[in-house]
Amino acid sequence: MPFNAMKIESLRTHLLFWLLAPLAGVVLVNVFSSYLAASNTADMVTDRTLLASATTIAEEISVIDGVIDVQIPPAAIEMFNTGHGDLVFYSVRTRNGQLLAGYPDVPAPNPHEPGAHPVFYEGAYRQRPLHLVALTHPIIGAPEESPVTVLIGQTLNSHDELIIDLLRGSIEQQVILLAVAAALVLIGFSRGLAPLMRLRDAVLDDKRDALAPLPTTSVQTELRPLVEALNEYKRRVRAQMDAQRRFIANAAHQIKTPLTLLMTQAAFAERAKAAGERKEALSALQNSARQFAHMVNQLLTLSRAEPGARRPRHERVDLAETARLVLEEFSGVALSREIDLGFEQAEEKTIIVGDETMLREMIVNLVDNALRYTPVGGSVLVSIGRQAEMCVLTVADNGPGIPPDETPRVFERFYRVLANGGEGSGLGLAIVREVVAAAEGQVTLRPPPTGHGLIVEVRIPGPVEENSGG
Repeated sequence: MPFNAMKIESLRTHLLFWLLAPLAGVVLVNVFSSYLAASNTADMVTDRTLLASATTIAEEISVIDGVIDVQIPPAAIEMFNTGHGDLVFYSVRTRNGQLLAGYPDVPAPNPHEPGAHPVFYEGAYRQRPLHLVALTHPIIGAPEESPVTVLIGQTLNSHDELIIDLLRGSIEQQVILLAVAAALVLIGFSRGLAPLMRLRDAVLDDKRDALAPLPTTSVQTELRPLVEALNEYKRRVRAQMDAQRRFIANAAHQIKTPLTLLMTQAAFAERAKAAGERKEALSALQNSARQFAHMVNQLLTLSRAEPGARRPRHERVDLAETARLVLEEFSGVALSREIDLGFEQAEEKTIIVGDETMLREMIVNLVDNALRYTPVGGSVLVSIGRQAEMCVLTVADNGPGIPPDETPRVFERFYRVLANGGEGSGLGLAIVREVVAAAEGQVTLRPPPTGHGLIVEVRIPGPVEENSGG
């Protein structure tokens, strides 16, 4: 998802959610565990009550004149009176199933074998769910009917209410714990995010330089990379703004001179009375206008070549074919000045990946510079070749060359070697440098091995698979 399409929310809200959400999950697990514990506790209390009641009834069973006498003590029933309206159903049966007392059809455990231990189970009687106990008890003096089985069951009102009471207390504790944790987390956020708020205030402070670096000592370690990235971004912005200011100042200065010259020549042409003087003034005016148009085009080209001015393009460009087309365009200029414009191409393919338009502008400026500073009758040679993974373009001329002490400065904008004369704008090599840098290449200047002149060498990486001959 693009960054600008993401839903931006409070960092405090995000952190609080991701801290309290797992804690809430733990609380839910604790509540479920508390429910199981409450259910087990309610089962245990109910079982003990049922067993106590069954034992009380069993202990009151006796044999009188050979007949089993069953008396149900009131205490055995009253112990179930907890105020929740529970019903109690019981029965006392002999070993052969004869009902001695209580309700018929009270559910027995299935199967139920008389034994020494009570049996606790669930059942239903008269469409009411019950929790029951079956207790076998031997009767002295009644061997045939002995032992008897006491069945007693209780509806689940008290059982369920006990679970609810126990669970309610646990839930209240968990909610209080969660609320206290949330309050403590908010307090911790307020203290922990204080440096971030100070950083925000520093960014929004209108009394300080907007591009001044932000302090990194007053924020946590985790935030320092962010502050350092902001400072680096500000440094780049400041550098770009400084470069733009210098460029605008230089451009204004450079444009001011040809504009003044145009106005002077136009005024001279207007005052000229003789046809010859007027024709000469108009010719000079046209020449100055061409130079001015050339400078403006160079400025536009340089602005397009600067980093960030254009969306990066990755096209497969045949450097040799592009150079050949450029030389065809300049062939007329070379013929008019009697300059031998040559072209040499190696057998290897010279395919590179980059912006075809800007790469063509690079070659145009190199050839244009060479033709401008090469004297009449001179020569310019453009060579295309390959060395390992690099495509190499060289433009050699036998002009005046560049003094060694001025070589580092010729890539600066508007810088011209005054000793060479010429009508250049001082932007050609600056354009070349920007285009080569965007293509991740290198450009170097050197004098020829013998004689006068200049060799400009451009090295740009090319795809390895194009290294084969063709």
